[in-house]
Amino acid sequence: MPKKTPQKRDGCYLRPDRGGWWISWTDAQGRRRQRKTDAQNITQAKQIRAAELLRVEQAKMLGHTPPGDETFGEVADRYLKYQKARLKPWSYVREEIIRRVHLARFDDWKLSAIRKNDLQNYLTERTVAASAVTVRKELAFLTHLFRLAVEWEIIPVSPAIGLKSPKPPAGRVRYLQPTELKALLEAARDGLREIVALAVSTGMRRGEIMGLRYLDVDKANKRIMLPETKNGEGRIVYLNDMAMMVFASLPAGAPGDLVFPDLSPDAVTRAFGRLCHSLKIPDFRFHDLRHTAASWMRMGGADIHTVASLLGHKTLSMAQRYQHLSPAFLAEAVGKLDAVFGDAAGAISAKNGEERYQDVTGQLALTDGTDANG
Repeated sequence: MPKKTPQKRDGCYLRPDRGGWWISWTDAQGRRRQRKTDAQNITQAKQIRAAELLRVEQAKMLGHTPPGDETFGEVADRYLKYQKARLKPWSYVREEIIRRVHLARFDDWKLSAIRKNDLQNYLTERTVAASAVTVRKELAFLTHLFRLAVEWEIIPVSPAIGLKSPKPPAGRVRYLQPTELKALLEAARDGLREIVALAVSTGMRRGEIMGLRYLDVDKANKRIMLPETKNGEGRIVYLNDMAMMVFASLPAGAPGDLVFPDLSPDAVTRAFGRLCHSLKIPDFRFHDLRHTAASWMRMGGADIHTVASLLGHKTLSMAQRYQHLSPAFLAEAVGKLDAVFGDAAGAISAKNGEERYQDVTGQLALTDGTDANG
């Protein structure tokens, strides 16, 4: 099929392949601009283009682009469309919630009428109602939206420049003692027990564990190959003895099958919260299992850069410092957790019948293939 070419007509052209009428013009800086319009016919498209040309003339006279008539709601919707093509699904959902739930109060405001003080008052109000981390995410949304609005020549200057965000809280240092971990593993039901053990023995995130497929697990080399993580890159997760016991206790599955198909991420979080409450383990969330792994690796002698690499933290300074570390060194570091959690690891075997854990030439075998998931 021959490629469709735009039907240009006085700077207005129809693009059936892109959904309607587009306009083209030269802005005050001499740059060629084009955009899609809501026009239903050539007459409406010409009127929209004429308005853009008028703004160009005003900008040349004033020395800057005059503000447009768009409301915050209109620009926010355009911003979300822009972001949807650039963000991962879970990140987009977070931004959509910020726009729909928290920033809807500005929907009817003319964007050019919003002042820095309006935004600062909003952030101050939100600081009382939400965590500092949440408020900082909302500030990032506003800052990015107004910066794009300047690029889109809707406003000449962003009112979000220089906004003050709340100070982020100090990082959580809550981690389990070995006795607490043993109690958790013994009390957890089948399925959840294996997920908890894997989280605390590898430092993997909840989403990484719940998205794990059998083809990602390389038991022969005692590692997991994560194709994509939260920071957008793949990562190798090294498996110590406790993690290997988890996989030995699970039933076999097809390469593309999920390792933990019977629980959703939210269900895991809720079940873990109830478990901690029943055992009277206060102020402890599922994500703190990751902190537990990092804390005990650190206390076991692993340097901070090694821990950062194992957990998949990504900063420029960190990356420059731990790029020299060899895979053998990383595998040795994660193995330090076995010395800490050796007693607790027995809860994995104890919950799976009469299994005997054997280490033969570096390979793990269970004499009883009891299904840990029941």
